[in-house]
Amino acid sequence: MTRPGAFIFDLNGTMIDDMEFHTIAWTTILNDDLKAGLTRDEVRRQMYGKNEELLDRVFGNGRFTHEEVAAITLKKEKSYQSAFLPHLRLIAGLAGFLEAADQKRIRMAIGSAAIPFNIDFVLDNLAIRHYFGAIVSADDVLVSKPHPETFLKAAGLLGVSPAACVVFEDAPKGVEAASKAGMKCVVLTTMHSREEFREFSNVIGFVADYMDPLLEQLIQ
Repeated sequence: MTRPGAFIFDLNGTMIDDMEFHTIAWTTILNDDLKAGLTRDEVRRQMYGKNEELLDRVFGNGRFTHEEVAAITLKKEKSYQSAFLPHLRLIAGLAGFLEAADQKRIRMAIGSAAIPFNIDFVLDNLAIRHYFGAIVSADDVLVSKPHPETFLKAAGLLGVSPAACVVFEDAPKGVEAASKAGMKCVVLTTMHSREEFREFSNVIGFVADYMDPLLEQLIQ
């Protein structure tokens, strides 16, 4: 396997195993505050893309002003961070994998639908910001995954062709975005089963964590 020119990481569920904490925070906001009346599984199905896109899907376009969306977002993210902070750690093996990739001079970026507030929460608390030559957040794109803009922008900022990039993702819509960007993808099975990715030909492997031997092959 040819060594990739760059790795692009999704954040939530891919670098840290935190999606259940997002589910709890969103369920509380949507049901207790906004009276959406959704089950936990219904909330999970809506949890992709930007926060304002989620609110539009649940309540319809234009239900909330920009100011209301900002206030809802801030409350939800503060709730999530407060609950998750005692559990904040990289998925097993990722610390060593980042260091090994850095030693091999493989460029790295984050391409996430998270807002900077949450990306900074992870990078700064875990002291890993120095590994990443580019960070593309929800605030940096016009259209969220499964549109390829997030990953294409990350590749452009790194100065690496899309074909030379490998994306790390945990969600089908993220893998779809990588496919549309012309990028191969490694899937973390933190939230979804392998069967949910069967339609995507760009998946080069499934891993439970970063201890998997497949990842050693990527950086040889």
